[in-house]
Amino acid sequence: QVQLVESGGGLVQAGGSLRLSCAASGSIFSFNAMGWYRQAPGKQRELVATITNSGSTNYADFVKGRFTISRDNAKNAGYLQMNSLEPEDTAVYYCNFRREVPYAYNYWGQGTQVTVSS
Repeated sequence: QVQLVESGGGLVQAGGSLRLSCAASGSIFSFNAMGWYRQAPGKQRELVATITNSGSTNYADFVKGRFTISRDNAKNAGYLQMNSLEPEDTAVYYCNFRREVPYAYNYWGQGTQVTVSS
């Protein structure tokens, strides 16, 4: 069974940077779009950023200018570069790969913890 494996989370001070990575553990057809979402304690999961396989990006207002999403189509992998981190960015971050027909799928990663200290 295919799993999305995330890495790069951790503890960082405010103003610091982290880079999250996400890749499929097995062979899958290339995704149409991938995204990063986050969920803070007591809050609903929210969109952080998305990118299509053609490179079109979309960002939540609260990360514009600080985070950058990217992908490597050849590796079927996605990344989230997070700069100027703030304590409010503390959350579990999840990656998502999805593909439309044919061979449609919608996979989620297990989540990686990002903690920003003040």
